[in-house]
Amino acid sequence: MNGYAAPWWLPGGHLQTIYPSLHPPERVALERQRWETPDGDFIDVDFAGDRAASRLLVLFHGLEGCSDSHYARAFAAHVVARGWRLALPHWRGCSGEPNRRPRAYHSGDSEEVDWILKKLKQDLYVVGISLGGNALLKWLGERGEAARAIVRRAATVSAPIDLSAAGRALDRGINREIYTRHFLSTLKPKSLAKLEVFPGLYDAAKVRTARTFREFDGTVTAPLHGYRDADDYWRGASSGPWLERVRVPTLVLNARNDPFLPEHELLAAVQNAAPSLVLEFPRTGGHAGFLAGPFPGRHDWLPRRLLEFLSA
Repeated sequence: MNGYAAPWWLPGGHLQTIYPSLHPPERVALERQRWETPDGDFIDVDFAGDRAASRLLVLFHGLEGCSDSHYARAFAAHVVARGWRLALPHWRGCSGEPNRRPRAYHSGDSEEVDWILKKLKQDLYVVGISLGGNALLKWLGERGEAARAIVRRAATVSAPIDLSAAGRALDRGINREIYTRHFLSTLKPKSLAKLEVFPGLYDAAKVRTARTFREFDGTVTAPLHGYRDADDYWRGASSGPWLERVRVPTLVLNARNDPFLPEHELLAAVQNAAPSLVLEFPRTGGHAGFLAGPFPGRHDWLPRRLLEFLSA
């Protein structure tokens, strides 16, 4: 399969990021299961495809994503067409209903990844998009050789493997006005609603006034998940330092024009990547975009490329 190049009519990393999310593919029929977690919470897992399928692909979505995200719809369609089965676990609070416990989810949530994958048994194919990709890579590095007993092959798309660099990029200029504002528009109401159930978790006034990821993560994400502050969270949750320990064959696909992670930061973060990682960094594609074909575009390039790698 040829490498990716954005269509001529969709120039620049911002358009290549935003346009695909505004023009998603058709939905695929999904079956939802609710799983009770060991700590008294729950997650919702959506399935697509034949229950008797011989191959199961697990898809971890990105920040504030869900099974209705454009990339999830695209993967569901292609996985089912290939005769595979898809499992899409939602991070806590992302399936349309607030979770029960004080904790939510975060970019380094490898403990949740571990529990989910072990519950799905073994011989899995796993994909992580954006935040889901970072959490998956961190888990693969932490488990090292032991991950091979569970996962046969893996792939990540637009993973922000250096969260400090991604945080700085998203908190300045047009990125803050487009992307950070968009994410905070759902993260902040969710966080304030959680305070009504668990008073005193964090400072409500600071949540309301947060305009950057540094402010939000320092107020909510970090203390809620055991980190000292935003910098401690960004360092501790980044997958970059774990890449040298990954032993599962894994495709790492990031566009060099991804607005969320500058190219020079991306290249620096993978300098010590293990031989098991296949690094694929096309010049274009944006953040989890990778639309193909003539206007209005198709969402088939990304699932085809990943399924090609996973099937090898």
